Amino acid sequence: MYTADPQNASNFVAGVDLTFMIILGISIFFLVGLTITMIVFIVRYRRNRHPEPVQNEGSTRLEIIWTVIPLALVMVMFYFGWMGWRPMKNPPEEGMRVKAIARMWKFNFQYENGKVTDSLYVPLGEPVIIDLVAMDVLHSLYIPAFRVKEDMVPGQEKVMWFIPGQEGEYDLFCTEYCGLQHSYMYSGVKVMPKEDFYAWLADSTVAEPVDESEASPADRGYQVLVRFGCNACHSSDGTRLVGPSYLGGWGGTRTVETGGAEREVEVDGEYIRRSIYDPNADIVKGFNQGMMLSYEGMVSEEEVDLIIEYLKAVNE
Repeated sequence: MYTADPQNASNFVAGVDLTFMIILGISIFFLVGLTITMIVFIVRYRRNRHPEPVQNEGSTRLEIIWTVIPLALVMVMFYFGWMGWRPMKNPPEEGMRVKAIARMWKFNFQYENGKVTDSLYVPLGEPVIIDLVAMDVLHSLYIPAFRVKEDMVPGQEKVMWFIPGQEGEYDLFCTEYCGLQHSYMYSGVKVMPKEDFYAWLADSTVAEPVDESEASPADRGYQVLVRFGCNACHSSDGTRLVGPSYLGGWGGTRTVETGGAEREVEVDGEYIRRSIYDPNADIVKGFNQGMMLSYEGMVSEEEVDLIIEYLKAVNE
């Protein structure tokens, strides 16, 4: 149960696919069989051959047969389904743990050393245990190639696990409708050789580090916004999305609602920092409260400074 399957993308593929093929085979057999039976009965017992209807009282033997056989088939499907599902709910005691954090409309993955990425990076052939955390509404993490899917419920501790069997990149997305931009919750899984993975894990704090010798602070700030999924709700060109645009997000003033009362605030570093760490303190007029959760503890002070540099560049 806790070994890698080098023939498949994960250790669960063989069990899930076997169950699927058994159910599909049974379904096709009865679809074809029942269709042929109906055609035979329509031809053989059509009205012009039997103008006078005949009343049959039934057959105990026939009723037993069509009760026992379907029951046996259902139990066979249940058995294979159960044997494929049970190990998914029993993660190993040891393995690499990752925290998957879901919020509208983005996944982030936090590793035990504090590293945060927007894609899931995992080592080949090693158990990966994912602690699932939903910050706002219902989400569902689904990796089709691995045959794993688990709902993410706010306030509930849930776990998903698997053992990657093949190197490569795979799709990962949310399969629980979670609001206006549900389709933005799309990411990926990258399976790496163990040596490469642990070198990557120890290398830096971002999945694709920006070369600081070449990138400006504004460019690095944009990378922070991309990594935390901010662009799903905020535009750079003034287009209205779920939240205010970055354009107009620096300098000047904004009308906000604070504690139910309207007021004018200066859009400066203090306002940006407060909007990231306490986003419901000042709600920009025309936008809804509660659409953004706090990023305190996730976005560092240094990253906030980089975001501010990007906002300055956008609004020059």
